[in-house]
Amino acid sequence: MKILPPLALALLLISAAPAFAQVPLGQLDDRSAKRLDRMEQALRELRAIVFQGRETGKPVVVEPADTDAQFAALSQKLDDLQQAVTRLTGQLETADHDVDQARHEADQLLEQNGALTARVTALEQKMAQQQAAIAPPPGAQTPPGAAGPDQAAAAPPLDARAAMAAARAAFDAGDLATAETGFRDVSKRFADTPRGPEARYFLAKIQLQRGDYAEASSTDLPVVREWPSASWAPDAALDLARAMYGMQQPRSACGVLNDIDTHYPHASAGVRTGIAQLRAQAACDQG
Repeated sequence: MKILPPLALALLLISAAPAFAQVPLGQLDDRSAKRLDRMEQALRELRAIVFQGRETGKPVVVEPADTDAQFAALSQKLDDLQQAVTRLTGQLETADHDVDQARHEADQLLEQNGALTARVTALEQKMAQQQAAIAPPPGAQTPPGAAGPDQAAAAPPLDARAAMAAARAAFDAGDLATAETGFRDVSKRFADTPRGPEARYFLAKIQLQRGDYAEASSTDLPVVREWPSASWAPDAALDLARAMYGMQQPRSACGVLNDIDTHYPHASAGVRTGIAQLRAQAACDQG
């Protein structure tokens, strides 16, 4: 930016005016005449600026055109837009890939679902055929003691989870006889699954409530040994200590309580309360 005082601009204009005046207009072609007109227009504008500066007393400011900076800014904006377009293109390609993969997985799930549905349908048909084969002919009387239609509907569930849920429901409702039958059934039919030892754990609880301490001890002992990491293992160990105390073996009961403290330092509050009560009853702290 260059600042010229009004007097300097005036001198510049005065020195340039004779140069234009010395050129006869008749000797100029159209192109030169147009250039002369533009120069005279610029001269008039400069004179107006000079007179305005003289009247106001402020310096005249002549600002050069900043086209290079404008082109640079526009070029930077274009580069930013190009980068944004490139990023969006990459994101769209990634999204398309994810959509294709999700569709492929959905197709696989549909195929698997169809296969499972076919297997379930085949099993249902096979079970229906078996039931039809063992069903009595129409009009036949059910022998005394034989299972009728209502009793057949009450058959033990085929699923371990369902059978365990039915036994637990009876246990929570206080129907210990039905619960004991259900737990025994689960412990036999599903002995190789986690439901088997869990059923024996609840079976030992029923035996404790009934006062069969020896039977409860024999039921709980292998469960505690073979499934020490189960969520119910600390409570099963506490039931084992209670059974031993009921069998008049307080020292053995205290030993089991000590093992619970060692192996299950993070046992639940209910188990901790039961340990404290049984420890007081068995006088464990008195040696």
